[in-house]
Amino acid sequence: MKSVEEIQDAVRQLSKEELARFRAWFAEFDANLWDEEWEEDVAKGRLDPLAEEALRDWYEGRCTDL
Repeated sequence: MKSVEEIQDAVRQLSKEELARFRAWFAEFDANLWDEEWEEDVAKGRLDPLAEEALRDWYEGRCTDL
C-alpha cells in the first residue's frame, strides 16, 4: 500500500480531466463510507438519545418551523 504522501504526490500529477474523475470517484467513495457508518450507528442505537431529545423538544414546543 502506498503512503499518504505518495498518494498526494500522485494526485498532484493528475491532469485536470483525471483530477475531475478522481474527485467524483472520491466524493462517491467517501459518501458511501459515511452512509455505512451512519447505518451502523442507527442499527446499534447510537443515535437513539438524539432522536429522543429531538422528539421531546418537539412535543414540548421548543421547535420552530423552518
